[in-house]
Amino acid sequence: MSGTRPLVLVMGVSGAGKSTVGSLLARRLAVPFADADAFHPPANIAKMSRGEPLTDDDRWPWLDAIGAWVDARAAAGEGGVVTCSALKRVYRDRLRQGRPALRLLHLAGDPALIGARQAARPGHFMPASLMESQFATLEAPGAEEGAIVLSVEPPPEVVVEEALKAINMQH
Repeated sequence: MSGTRPLVLVMGVSGAGKSTVGSLLARRLAVPFADADAFHPPANIAKMSRGEPLTDDDRWPWLDAIGAWVDARAAAGEGGVVTCSALKRVYRDRLRQGRPALRLLHLAGDPALIGARQAARPGHFMPASLMESQFATLEAPGAEEGAIVLSVEPPPEVVVEEALKAINMQH
């Protein structure tokens, strides 16, 4: 790839493999990686740990912090990969506003498969009981959003290979 380094937002429901795929993808692209979970203020983590879904008011500062990270990577010309559930179009619009280079990578999968993976994650603050609300909230990206949509069924390494092909085609 020549020119600017890619900026990629890896999105999907909790348990879809955003952190795994995102970190592998960043390594392959040789760009910085950030997990959106690290941008949550303590109050959000406490709320999710109690099994309470976040409100949009809880999410705006979190999304803005993720956007600031993307802006810093773009300003430095180093590219980057960041994960974020970005389940609603309004969240993705907020993250993409003024960031035309930011590509969406949607990790999509069957609720049963993702639920099984989620249940097997010890110590994660998003309890499996919130899975239903994640899928109920998910507004899959429309064609006009230009998202790369990949199935999470294959092993993460295969998903990353497919993502690299798609990013190279768009870049």
